[in-house]
Amino acid sequence: MIKVVVVDDHDVVRKGVIAYLNTEDELDIIGEASSGNKGAKLVADLKPDVVLMDLIMEDGTGIEATKQIMAEHPGCKVIILTSYYDDEKVFPALEAGAFSYMLKTSSADEIADAIKKAYRGENTIEPKVAGKMMNRFRSSEKKPHDELTQRELEVLLCIGEGMTNQEISDSLYIGIKTVKTHVSNILSKLGVHDRTQAAVYAHKNQLLKKI
Repeated sequence: MIKVVVVDDHDVVRKGVIAYLNTEDELDIIGEASSGNKGAKLVADLKPDVVLMDLIMEDGTGIEATKQIMAEHPGCKVIILTSYYDDEKVFPALEAGAFSYMLKTSSADEIADAIKKAYRGENTIEPKVAGKMMNRFRSSEKKPHDELTQRELEVLLCIGEGMTNQEISDSLYIGIKTVKTHVSNILSKLGVHDRTQAAVYAHKNQLLKKI
């Protein structure tokens, strides 16, 4: 049997979820709480396998409760069950240690299935939330030079090869003022102070081989 605790400050929602989960042979609802603080204490007392956790509650949020549960009972799986999927809720919850993230628009079957999966070590992430996670991952993978235009990359290549502004101008067939503008933009985007640092950055990130 999978021992489950349900934490939600809306009585109707909490009771409704529990009523359905009690029909599942594999699940044993061993406790319920109406706030994050009460939920964290209940987990400490009952040591469930899985916790269904609401996010927005008056006496201790789901994020605070999840942090406490993960610190004291890292083996417990916390499934966030909420109506919110904005960045300010999603990422702090996941960073706090939530194992799965679901919305209250999920069906009762989906919630029960998520609990069983969590017990087996399988995450369930709401598609809308998964999309946000992928977007953040892609953003975190970006590096300063990804912001450079193709022409700026070409100018950076020349800087990396030790060319002067005049030599860059002659090589790329652009005016000196244009070269200076590109160099200024490159330094700003790379977050470096001078051409030498820009050249070092280019070599360090192996950009000369890519351009």
